[in-house]
Amino acid sequence: MIKKTTASTSLLILFIFMLTGCAVGPDYVKPTSSNPASFTVPKGWKVAQPNDNNIPSNWWQLFHDPVLNDLETQVEQSNQSLAQQFAALRQARALVTADTAPLFPSFTLNETTTRNRYSSGAFSFFPGHIFDNHSLNMQASWELDVWGSIRRQIEADVASMQASASQVAATRLSLQSQLAADYFQLRADDTQEALLQQTIQVYKQYIELTKNRFDEGVAAETDLIQAETQLKTAETQMIDLGVQRSQMEHAIAVLIGKAPSELQIKKQNLTDFNLEIPVTVPSVLIERRPDVSVAERNAASASAKIGVAKAAFFPTVNLTGNIGYQSNIYNNLIGPSNYGWGISPSVSLPIFDGGQRLGGYREAVAQYDQAVANYRQVVLTAFQNVEDNLSAAAILTREISVQNEAVELSKKNLDLTRSQYIAGTVNYLNVITAQATLLSSQINAIQIKSRQYVAGVQLVVALGGGWDKSQEPELSNK
Repeated sequence: MIKKTTASTSLLILFIFMLTGCAVGPDYVKPTSSNPASFTVPKGWKVAQPNDNNIPSNWWQLFHDPVLNDLETQVEQSNQSLAQQFAALRQARALVTADTAPLFPSFTLNETTTRNRYSSGAFSFFPGHIFDNHSLNMQASWELDVWGSIRRQIEADVASMQASASQVAATRLSLQSQLAADYFQLRADDTQEALLQQTIQVYKQYIELTKNRFDEGVAAETDLIQAETQLKTAETQMIDLGVQRSQMEHAIAVLIGKAPSELQIKKQNLTDFNLEIPVTVPSVLIERRPDVSVAERNAASASAKIGVAKAAFFPTVNLTGNIGYQSNIYNNLIGPSNYGWGISPSVSLPIFDGGQRLGGYREAVAQYDQAVANYRQVVLTAFQNVEDNLSAAAILTREISVQNEAVELSKKNLDLTRSQYIAGTVNYLNVITAQATLLSSQINAIQIKSRQYVAGVQLVVALGGGWDKSQEPELSNK
């Protein structure tokens, strides 16, 4: 009785020690980064407060375009790159489950039956006799996590899973922004095509005017040829524009998980750009960028893996045991006389491995240093993204204003040149030059407006696209 009590007490003490044992390696501390006090916010822009929910998760609705809204919702449903990231997240969750299992003992139930006939040469005292043996037992094994190796591995896996969840958000935001950029380029193509159609009609009127003047003998044949050449050039531009529009439409189709032939988007011009986005402060930005979260969680995972590598220097403690029945008669297998058990604790202490464990530890430390440097670089890049697009927003606002003035001046110049041509004071080359200047100014205005839209999209993305950690996806929905 005393021996039994002592054994039970020893096992209990060992169990408590295992539960309260240390976890070797560093406890994770979030890396520091150099954060500016504020961004360079353009005049008239609002600086958001830390608690503001300044950008909605469905940020594309800020552009008030129903077609874009419908396309963006399909990214979540059908994009295959996003589906890959969801699958990677499920893998990460499964790995946490698998690596948690060693915290608990494993049990195996075995049933075996053997029949042996021994030769008279080997066993002369019972020649030719047949022996039966039946056994039913349960085996248990348990590696005690005395040094925290398993717990550190779980810590690393959980951080990796969180990084994977943030990567889902980062990929989603990237795909959504790419779709929006392609969409606005497509609308710019539509707007430019509409402009070219109007220009072609005007050029046809100029050809008619020049033809009449040629018939009256007041215009040279070269004037008529130049007018017709200019018309064909504009028609060529419009045809070529169809190539770029088709490519944008095909790119959008792939982003929403469709074959290019399955999507046709009706033509529609760009509207005037008007987007108001409150700009957050740098200290809040790093909490709202999914790519920053990915880098930070990867650093946390790398930190935990240092503990895993360090634990390899310490002894491992294992408990194995079995309990069950054994008999040569199957019908009487389960009975008090056939009952037996065994227990086998073991300790394994590494002595020499040629530097394998030391190399593994140094590798883990270097990987952590690499992850921290990457985190700091991602944070700096995030700040750069915001500053770049704030600057672009301010500059493009001024640029479109000046360009619109250039368009109006080009129109006035064309009207004056046309009047002078009709009066015979200038030749048709002046008219062609004025027409080309106006068309170029109008196309530039469309392109600047398109860049405004794309810069707006990129600014939303740079500010995190309305993401925060509460929006991490539910695995049950995917």
